[in-house]
Amino acid sequence: MAARETVDILSGLDALPDEMSQALATLKRLPGSLENRLGTALSEDLPLNKRDGGFVRLGFEPQLDDTRALRDESRRVIASMQARYCELAETKQLKVKHNNFLGYFVEVSQVHGEKLLKAPFNETFIHRQTMADAMRFSTTELNEIEAKIASAADRALAFELAIFDDLAGAALAATDELKAASDALATMDVAASLAEVAVMRDWVRPIIDESVAFQIEGGRHPVVEAALRTRGQAFVANDCQLADNAGATAQIAVITGPNMAGKSTYLRQNALIVVLAQMGAYVPARTARMGIVDRLFSRVGAADDLARGRSTFMVEMVETAAILNQATPRSLVILDEIGRGTATFDGLSIAWATVEHLHEANKSRALFATHFHELTKLSGKLARLINLTVRVTEWNGDVVFLHEVVQGAADRSYGIQVAKLAGLPAAVVERARTLLAELEAGERSAPVEKMMDDLPLFASVMQATAKAGHGAGSAKDELRAELDAIDPDDMSPRDALEALYALKKRRTLET
Repeated sequence: MAARETVDILSGLDALPDEMSQALATLKRLPGSLENRLGTALSEDLPLNKRDGGFVRLGFEPQLDDTRALRDESRRVIASMQARYCELAETKQLKVKHNNFLGYFVEVSQVHGEKLLKAPFNETFIHRQTMADAMRFSTTELNEIEAKIASAADRALAFELAIFDDLAGAALAATDELKAASDALATMDVAASLAEVAVMRDWVRPIIDESVAFQIEGGRHPVVEAALRTRGQAFVANDCQLADNAGATAQIAVITGPNMAGKSTYLRQNALIVVLAQMGAYVPARTARMGIVDRLFSRVGAADDLARGRSTFMVEMVETAAILNQATPRSLVILDEIGRGTATFDGLSIAWATVEHLHEANKSRALFATHFHELTKLSGKLARLINLTVRVTEWNGDVVFLHEVVQGAADRSYGIQVAKLAGLPAAVVERARTLLAELEAGERSAPVEKMMDDLPLFASVMQATAKAGHGAGSAKDELRAELDAIDPDDMSPRDALEALYALKKRRTLET
């Protein structure tokens, strides 16, 4: 029924996208015999389980209807029989009764009972029991009805299950047609749902090309925006300009700002815009243009894998390693707070080196959120890196989040203000303010300037590493060539073992 209604609705439209047109053509080819059969056989309200019965439509199978009547209307059936027996016995004193010993029986007074013992009444009524003031009889029909009533529920379900098996067989015979119809309806359902969301939430059609562009204007997080709308609040949209069509602008953005300001939301919303765009949907933005993203890498949140002996920081490093080893210039990478799970200088060093590697080796488009303000100094050394910050302001000693992402670097983290908002005791907040003032008096920026001047940038480290490993690299290439020449499918077990020993010997000699 849904398929037919969909065909009727869409057939009246002037033009449809190719994918929708193909789905519509598939539905039009769907044979109607199975649909008509199911519609005739099945009730409007269907049970969850077939064992509950009640799914066959009234009037589809006469025998089933009779069985259901015995099951559901036994009193009416017995009353009808009693009326016929009264007329046959020529008395209104006849009653059809039931007990656990005799089952269903006919009871009349002693006077009328004597008459039923004689012809022609004894051809119908069979004497069962004589009492002081009454006599009891049975009939062949009454015995049959009793048996039918007793098993009516079981027989009704058996009838329905047999009909179900027959219908299931017909459906299996039409498997290919049903699968095609299901795929077509799924295509239409996804397209219609995405179109509805796009209209209701003011999404736009993205432009996707072969460049490395990444230009989002007025981007929004679809889930956060929907949640805010339910509370009557507006989402603050933000731009994201990582690269233009020629890749001339920055490719990596280091984002600073306090917790709760919206850094993680900003990272995720741009990643979700990519996912939506490349799955064929409109996106929550004012405009969106992006070069094809081959892979989307994400390292956000805190999680552990203690069952495998991995701490939170270890999991963070494993995921970061996977990104640095696989990301390409066409990838989009979002990283949130890399290095925060270990000591300050360890974490800063790892975050610093990660940014350099993304810039010099991976050359990926990346959003890197961090509380290490020292990383903002890299914008002076790395050509394709920019600094972004989430705007906040202070009012009467409290921090006010504006949720606006702008170019620049945060002057501080506002961590103490956020801690105050979270409900830390006043004594703890004041003590933290005192300690922060003492630490800031130590001119923490001086060591960073020294790192910028003294430590080699990633490019020089790469050159040194490549130079040191040049000789070993050629040997590895020869080993790879030998391995490529081996075809395990054409080797006997002995040949394979000899080849393994030869490679092992070669490796030992080279080291």
